[in-house]
Amino acid sequence: MSDATLHSVTQNPDDFAVQIADSIESFIVATTEVAKGDEPDSAVPFMLLELSQLLLTGGRLGAHEDIVPEERYEPDTGPDLDVDDLRERFAALLDPVDVFSEVFDPYEPRKAPVPCRISDNLADIVTDLRHGLAHYRAGRTTEALWWWQFSYFSNWGPTASATLRALQSLVAHVRLDQPLEELDGLDTDEDLTEDVLAEEAGRVMAEEIAGPLGLRSGR
Repeated sequence: MSDATLHSVTQNPDDFAVQIADSIESFIVATTEVAKGDEPDSAVPFMLLELSQLLLTGGRLGAHEDIVPEERYEPDTGPDLDVDDLRERFAALLDPVDVFSEVFDPYEPRKAPVPCRISDNLADIVTDLRHGLAHYRAGRTTEALWWWQFSYFSNWGPTASATLRALQSLVAHVRLDQPLEELDGLDTDEDLTEDVLAEEAGRVMAEEIAGPLGLRSGR
């Protein structure tokens, strides 16, 4: 299925696969545009909105019965498109709030938080979604839905949820006039405990990042 036929008028807009594909393509296009940095003042709130909408799509996939691919082995979609440029653009756009701490499994007791990067997460999400979109555009609709559902549970769903939580927290810090702690010098290849994270955190007032990231106090 080519780009020209992806949104063909012959397709039923009420079809589940069409709705899922439209939502996913919309997220990819919007995220790529934000990464260009043309409107840095709206980057954070815009991505908060886009991730919220994407997770609604993920919820629909998660609530759907298990989707079984038609073939035993996944057909080759070719090499995944490079996302390094998108990753680097978001890293620059979100500095100094790119790094945040996350607990991967909230049901695993006493699990220490680990440092993550919003820029890495967005690039990983786009990679997963593009992979399924390649199947969809090739006419392998069931394969695309299977991949999106499987990777929603295994990767892009948890990653998007964590990233949304980080962005929501950032917006809340600014709107509620609360100081924001920066993970000064923290890197994502370190395995740090909660105490170490606290020791590494430096104090950064929310107003210092409100302007560049397009956030304003609610007062």
